[in-house]
Amino acid sequence: PSLVSLPSSVFNSTVCVLYTQGIANREWREFGRTEVIDNTLNPDFVRKFILDYFFEERQNLRFDLYDLDCKSDNLSKHDFLGQAFCTLGEIVGSLGSRLEKPLIGIPGKKCGTIIVRAEELSNCRESVMLQFCGNKLDKKDFFGKSDPFLVFYRSNEDGSYTICHKTEVVKNTLDPVWQAFKIPVRALCNGDYDRSIKVEVYDWDRDGGHDFIGEFSTSYREMSRSQSQFHIYEVIFFIHTHVTLLSCLHGILQRLITKSRVTFDVPTSLHYMSPYQLNDYAMALRAVGEIIQDYDSDKMFPALGFGAKLPPDGRVSHEFALNGNPQNPYCNGIEGVMEAYYQSLKSVRLYGPTHFSPVINHVARYASAVTDGSQYFILLIISDGVITDMAQTKESIVNAASLPMSIIIVGVGPAEFDEMIELDGDEERISSQGRYAERDIVQFVPFRDYIDRRGNHILSMARLAKEVLAEIPDQFLSYMRTRGIKPGPLPPPYTPCPPPAIHPLLTRRVSRI
Repeated sequence: PSLVSLPSSVFNSTVCVLYTQGIANREWREFGRTEVIDNTLNPDFVRKFILDYFFEERQNLRFDLYDLDCKSDNLSKHDFLGQAFCTLGEIVGSLGSRLEKPLIGIPGKKCGTIIVRAEELSNCRESVMLQFCGNKLDKKDFFGKSDPFLVFYRSNEDGSYTICHKTEVVKNTLDPVWQAFKIPVRALCNGDYDRSIKVEVYDWDRDGGHDFIGEFSTSYREMSRSQSQFHIYEVIFFIHTHVTLLSCLHGILQRLITKSRVTFDVPTSLHYMSPYQLNDYAMALRAVGEIIQDYDSDKMFPALGFGAKLPPDGRVSHEFALNGNPQNPYCNGIEGVMEAYYQSLKSVRLYGPTHFSPVINHVARYASAVTDGSQYFILLIISDGVITDMAQTKESIVNAASLPMSIIIVGVGPAEFDEMIELDGDEERISSQGRYAERDIVQFVPFRDYIDRRGNHILSMARLAKEVLAEIPDQFLSYMRTRGIKPGPLPPPYTPCPPPAIHPLLTRRVSRI
């Protein structure tokens, strides 16, 4: 957590506590605490939390804010200021890996805002010992001299800065000598020796309104050129505006395409809507969708069905909008997809055969129009049937393998999925008419292999999502690398276009990484 806005009539001594949630038991466990920042309603915390990031897992986080009233470590003895919930993927997938959330938890009260930023750590394991001193700094106090301290910032890829260290305050002097401190090079510049490091100088005030004295910039390479040489920096004063944004860890996926085959709503059906638990289709949709949606900027998902007779004339379709609107099949979030799925069960009737190639070709047409790495397409297919257009499906996959897209297939029910296993291509690269797929873009899993035998559906969904999404990052990166596509600047915020009259666009923008 980097910045918090806390409405209050008095200044706080604020600490932020991070909790992580277990997958199986859903229990919250304290992961760590920031330092305490006194006398400000907008604390910018220096202490960072280092987490292992797994794209294929839903990693739930909770940030609790407290105003400390005493020295006790027992949080119940302190004033609760509010909390925010999110996932690690939600932070990573946000524009610039910067997520802003309102603080909640106190009924009837606006608790303020928390801004959380993420950055990928480099493999650099060096540390550096630094010491700074000042000479003839500007006098800010009316009585006496200044009480100066330094604040260090590392630069981000978008030119903004993130706080990484604060020195102690040296009282009543214009010629301070700060204590030497040891800091990981990774924290100072993320292992990039030429990345800009900004140092700001402040005069400490008891009320938290520290006076800005000036600033200078340097780099790790400049500071390390000669260990025996002093470096002199001119502290420059100007009207100071502090902007904090992060653009360092780009989300791989920002959009989701969902396909589902629809059957009757009867107790023996795999689509049966039990009032007590989700069916396998719904669990698969939610398991994958809840993770993918963290990388989507507007949370609008196109959801299509295939293999059914549609009202009012019983026309057979292998590509119809679950929400009943062929001109605009977008659903608002995964909850919207689930609602559209349930509504479609009441209006359509299952009808074979099961054709995969039409939906694959549909997505491939749009993927072929944007091969510069600015977009990447994901097709999720959930089906319980045997593929009846196997030859055409293999041809479609071979053609799609050279395009910026991946295909996830989840098999539900007790059927044999030999053909879908063949499409996966893990053991033998898929081919059609003597042509082999350029790369492996298909991941197939039978849901039954990941169902928890004790009936823990949350654990079942977590296992499924981890398996089907594990290959997506490598598939995306393989496309980028084989075409020599380099990471580009941050994309502009996504603005949806009006849906076309025919063949709605089933794609969404993907950040480069």
